[in-house]
This record gives sequence, C-alpha cells and structure tokens, in this order.
Amino acid sequence: MEMSQELTAKIQELQILERNLQTLSMEKQTLQVEINEIDNALIELNKIGDEAYKIINGIMVKSSKTSLTKDLNERKKMLDLRSSAIEKQENSMEQKSGKLREEINSIFESKKEK
Repeated sequence: MEMSQELTAKIQELQILERNLQTLSMEKQTLQVEINEIDNALIELNKIGDEAYKIINGIMVKSSKTSLTKDLNERKKMLDLRSSAIEKQENSMEQKSGKLREEINSIFESKKEK
C-alpha cells in the first residue's frame, strides 16, 4: 500500500506531538520533584527555631524562618502555576493527537477498502 503525502504528513505531525508530550511529561515530573522538595523543606522549617540557613550560589547564608518560608511558598506557587500550564498543554496535545490518530486510521481504512 502506497502512502499518500497527506498520510505521511499526518504521521509525522503525530510523531512530533508524541515527542512534545514526552518532553512536557518529563518537565512536569521535574517540577513535581521540586514541589515535593519544597514541601519537605517547609515541614522541616516548622520543626526548627527562628534561625535558619539557605544556600545562595553555594554559600550558606543565615536567614529568618519567616523569610525562608515566604520564599519557599512563593517558589512553590510559581511551580504550581507552571505545572498547571503544562497540564493544559498536555491535554490540548493529547486531544490533537487523538484526532490525528482517528484521521490516520480512517485513511488506512479507506485504503484497505479500495
């Protein structure tokens, strides 16, 4: 069975979508790991007194517990927003790839019938 240019283009587009979905999935996993680390750091911060340390460019700097908590919560909020945006992108791409699969399958089915 000879593939038409339309079918070839749709298959290539689907492959690109699949690669992009994999990339987004890996990025989302990385964000989730960082969110979990922040959650753990916030738990540990609640166990200590008012003084804490944070690492800036490889140097430990004394900081207040309040300041660190604020910084971590802001970072977590930003990561949550990014993760949410990635989920929306993933959903959109999954819908698009589902439609492409249907189109590809219908082209294959119509060629079989001929």
